[in-house]
Amino acid sequence: VQLQASGGGLVQAGGSLRLSCAASGFAFDDYNIGWFRQAPGKERDFVATISRNGANTDYVDSVKGRFAISRDNFKNTVYLQMNRLKPEDTGVYYCAADFRSTTYSLARRVTEYDYWGQGTQVTVSS
Repeated sequence: VQLQASGGGLVQAGGSLRLSCAASGFAFDDYNIGWFRQAPGKERDFVATISRNGANTDYVDSVKGRFAISRDNFKNTVYLQMNRLKPEDTGVYYCAADFRSTTYSLARRVTEYDYWGQGTQVTVSS
């Protein structure tokens, strides 16, 4: 099982980045996929999640209207488009796979996710 997050980098406030999460080794379209972020010295926090069929999404309030999560089940990849980035968006971004939650009740807690990627660093300068 592997989840490979990529696309992070250094960007100025107001800029954009697109993160990718490439999955292998499991039945990707059986899993809801989430993005989390972790700032230095802080807990890993929920950012966004998408259902296994791509029909349902959920976002933390602080990113609504700026971030968009999507998935391509043919490519086994989930994307996180991040626009109008702010310094408080800085952190290591992780993607994770959740098998147990339903398509309509998406998970926000770290403990609800079964597989995790290694993370990609996003730094937003002011």
